[in-house]
Amino acid sequence: MKRLQLTALALMVHLAASGMAAEPPASPMSAPQLAAPGTGLDAASFDSSVRAQDDLFRATNGAWLKRTEIPADKASYGTFIQLRDLSDQRVRTIIEDLSRNQASKAAAGGLEQKIGGFYASFIDTAAIDKLGLKPIKPMLKEIDAISNPHELAVWLGAHQGMVNTPIALDVTSDAKQPTVNRVITWQGGLGLPDRDYYLQKDDARMAKARQAYLHYLTQLAGYAKEKQPAKAAARVMALEQLLAQVHWDKVENRDPVKTYNLQSTAELAAQAPGFDWAAFLQAAQLGGVSQLSVSQPSANTGIAKLLSEQPLQDWKLYLKLHSIDAYAAELPKAVRDASFAFHGAALTGAKEEKARWQQGIDHVNGALGEAVGQLYVARYFPPAYKARMQALVANLMGAYKESIDSLTWMTPATKQQAQDKLSKYMTKIGYPDNWRDFSKLEVQSGDVLGNQQRSERFEWARTAAKASKPVDRTEWIMTPQTVNAYYNPSLNEIVFPAAILQPPFFDMSADDAVNYGAIGAVIGHEISHGFDDQGSQFDGDGALRVWWTDADREAFNKLTGALVAQYAAYEPLPEHHINGQLTLGENIADLSGLQIAYKAYKHSLGGKPAPVLNGLTGEQRFFMGWAQAWREKSREERRLQLLTVDPHSPAEFRANGAAVNHDGFHEAFGTHEGDKMYKAPEQRIRIW
Repeated sequence: MKRLQLTALALMVHLAASGMAAEPPASPMSAPQLAAPGTGLDAASFDSSVRAQDDLFRATNGAWLKRTEIPADKASYGTFIQLRDLSDQRVRTIIEDLSRNQASKAAAGGLEQKIGGFYASFIDTAAIDKLGLKPIKPMLKEIDAISNPHELAVWLGAHQGMVNTPIALDVTSDAKQPTVNRVITWQGGLGLPDRDYYLQKDDARMAKARQAYLHYLTQLAGYAKEKQPAKAAARVMALEQLLAQVHWDKVENRDPVKTYNLQSTAELAAQAPGFDWAAFLQAAQLGGVSQLSVSQPSANTGIAKLLSEQPLQDWKLYLKLHSIDAYAAELPKAVRDASFAFHGAALTGAKEEKARWQQGIDHVNGALGEAVGQLYVARYFPPAYKARMQALVANLMGAYKESIDSLTWMTPATKQQAQDKLSKYMTKIGYPDNWRDFSKLEVQSGDVLGNQQRSERFEWARTAAKASKPVDRTEWIMTPQTVNAYYNPSLNEIVFPAAILQPPFFDMSADDAVNYGAIGAVIGHEISHGFDDQGSQFDGDGALRVWWTDADREAFNKLTGALVAQYAAYEPLPEHHINGQLTLGENIADLSGLQIAYKAYKHSLGGKPAPVLNGLTGEQRFFMGWAQAWREKSREERRLQLLTVDPHSPAEFRANGAAVNHDGFHEAFGTHEGDKMYKAPEQRIRIW
């Protein structure tokens, strides 16, 4: 998998943001422990001083929040991070077992050798430190040799998927012709998380991040042997400031209509002159492409202008610093420390760098993720888990079908098309049916930077080869060992990797109420993405087209406008509110997923009341299972970063924000006027 994933893939909506997972110091990794056997709820983490009617999230997780310190090497900590740690530990065990058995069982060039060799080279920091900056010097010499705009375009094209550059490319299903793979462009090239970090001059937190970045650029310039590192850093920062000014913002980038702009290569060159597009695409192995989709046309034009008008020497300096940054993990300790001080400490608040072994797992997963996934599934994903998930998905799909039929705001004609879309959902559980072929990927013992670059070139060649060819509907975007889930609108599919199918999300031995509140709501969340503000613009075949009446869209926008306002009122950091428009799709999916999961749970009871366990009704356990799944605490720097770039709301607002609109929650806990989570029935937002 590419080191650099395009923001365009945000249309493939994920359950959770990427976490800063790392090993908790001096403590064994395990899944979250459940203290109430038979229920699936962690009763030891409840806070009896908080009423669920006032704060469901803290009533369920308050004791855990009070006693838990975020580990020094983490920016946030909670259920997702614990499960990611567990997945990493399992992968580590697999790789270490391979290493022990390699001499007798692993043929040279086989998968075991590639996985073990890649990992062993990465964690051998003594060898990396001994080599110093020698491995990156050929790349820096290539940049030094660039003598004209044509050669600049060639370099940028040849390093797709390797270095963060101003124009990024990808190949993905065409939004309006979803059976065909299309090349897309995407704005890129910023070293800070988003354009807002450059443009919001009056924000003290972002100003602090800019200063940290300038310091880091100065360090990188020193490693590049620039004679005046501070001046070099200022020149690169100035380029990025100009890039930020032409970038689209995160809300615009969520609009699938605005970001679909099919053009011929001749039209692209005319619209964005000054850049050698033909050379760029040829170097990116896309020379035969006649059409592509330009995701941000005005940004593309602005970036092309900057590439042609700003001094070539400045762009070469920019590429040098970005290249060292891209491979900091494969370079000596001084570079690694500088990278962590910026990317880790300054941007996320982490106090210590992630353990080297766990960084190694990240890199192996990125390079050989499905190869590792085959071994992971064989060892850690019993067939019974898949069968149980298939039954749960079927129940949730049935509940969603009923909900569409019962909508009062949607006209019959649009309901019919909505049902057609629902009937065409593809569900993928656990792992892919067809595994990727890594036979042509070369891994050399001791060549850590070369291994990383070869894996990136291998992946980019695989990506580029898909251009203009039929879409492979069996392909997965995530590996089985990934703790997440996603909906892909162009394939109209919901995908649940094996690693998320464990407690507290999914527990084969737990009470149905908790499973429905956790994994049931996750399933409902992903189903609902097909009908959120983005997904609802794609039909059952995955094509971007208008299939709603104007009246239906107006009614939907009225409901979602209320949801935007609800979340925009939340203030997770002083003077930093949730962006209700940016997070709208995820908030719709949380709300709708919870509503559908509750309906499916009630159906599963067959008209009988659920048993009372540990003093909690089935309905109460359902909502506490939901809140438990979102257990998390974050450092201030990480929260700022996610509030700026992440389409998900912070965890506590996901837990409470959906529940406060749910009639079942108010009935389960008997809320009344005056309770902090009480919301009058006529004000509750009900979408699907």
